Amino acid sequence: MRNFANFSTTVGGNGGGLVGGNGAGKTTLSKKIQQSDSSFEISVSHTTRTPRSNEVDGKDYHFIGNEKFKKMINNKEFLEFAKVFKNFYGTTKSNIFEELNKGNNVI
Repeated sequence: MRNFANFSTTVGGNGGGLVGGNGAGKTTLSKKIQQSDSSFEISVSHTTRTPRSNEVDGKDYHFIGNEKFKKMINNKEFLEFAKVFKNFYGTTKSNIFEELNKGNNVI
């Protein structure tokens, strides 16, 4: 179950999300959009799962521990978050609004 924050703001860019199951092609589609239009930035989510060997912290995900993630939930730092199996995944408000305020579009 996803949890979404309520917010309103005036920003320069547009935000949008891609929804799909594991392996549906969200990352591939995001990268294709960014390659065709440089005004799009790809949001980097936070997760509590262990990084895979080819993943880079801060590029693929922000890898953090469970306690820090739960603290961020309590501090209402996430625009959305979900627990998938044993791990949390979430998008921070600051990550999105930083890019929108620069006038970038965010996926």
